[in-house]
Amino acid sequence: MKILAIAGSNSDVSMNKQLVAYASTLFENAEVEVVDLNPFEMPIYKHERELAGGVPQEAHDFAAKIDGANVLLVALAEHNGTYSTAFKNVFDWVSRIKDRTVWNEVPMLLMSTSPGGRGGAGVLDAASKRFPFHGGNVVETFSLPFFNDNFDKTTRQISNEEKINELKEKIKKIAAIETILEK
Repeated sequence: MKILAIAGSNSDVSMNKQLVAYASTLFENAEVEVVDLNPFEMPIYKHERELAGGVPQEAHDFAAKIDGANVLLVALAEHNGTYSTAFKNVFDWVSRIKDRTVWNEVPMLLMSTSPGGRGGAGVLDAASKRFPFHGGNVVETFSLPFFNDNFDKTTRQISNEEKINELKEKIKKIAAIETILEK
């Protein structure tokens, strides 16, 4: 099973990157690639830019990574209740590739974390509603509130037993779906 773990942030110390990297370790017998958005930085989407130069190669490269995965783990940073600008720009450019949906129906575990008690609830809600219109097969969502209290930065793991168990159950569900799809 190939897992593409995407952190929807361009921060070098992204808590969502830490969360998605940890979640990817909970899959058995999987090949994992954790994707940093920084190599996919492109000019801000603008229709005139697309007409003048087409869709940037970085968008095609990002789409190829999605197409090569059996499972997507997507942990989105929440900026003012929705996606980070860095993520939204990659999403916008990939959506402009002719004859494709952004997520290509690859089974997805959608996640978010934040320092506050809502755990990125706003961005999870926005993405859960929007992604299916772009080929998003959102199987499960997971929110980790109070990141600094519930994630051990030394061990790079969730430290809250209840949240660990919740995440493991959701991973079992998505892994089972992928196993069925492989047959």
